[in-house]
Amino acid sequence: MNKQLATLLEKEVSRKEFLGLFALAVGSIFGFGTLIRLLTGHSLGGQHLSGGYGSSAYGGGKEQ
Repeated sequence: MNKQLATLLEKEVSRKEFLGLFALAVGSIFGFGTLIRLLTGHSLGGQHLSGGYGSSAYGGGKEQ
């Protein structure tokens, strides 16, 4: 196991390969869904919560 890790760390990679591997690692750590939400600013589920507690007529948010 240590020898495999040492061999992997000694391998030379180009800048493009390094950035690709780094992006893959970050995506794996944080989850690709979270990464997409961060970049686009949208939820993947399509659910948008507006208002919060008490924003509906039944919750007493606005007077009618």
